[in-house]
Amino acid sequence: MDYTILIHQVEEGGFWSEVPVLPGCYSQGESIDETLKNTKEAIEAHLLALREELVAAPIEEGLFIGRVQVEVA
Repeated sequence: MDYTILIHQVEEGGFWSEVPVLPGCYSQGESIDETLKNTKEAIEAHLLALREELVAAPIEEGLFIGRVQVEVA
């Protein structure tokens, strides 16, 4: 399964990530590569917990990520 993740840079250094389709699924890392690795592990753990609770893994659909440029006068 593929999941969209959002990676945010932390002002103090490092990064944190979230998985929009899996509420409560977050991770972090000192680099983007570490954050990606840790996020993969977090997703796997999240899905295992759902399986143990007999809850179907959510299928990502209808999620669009875009950018909008605005000017403020």
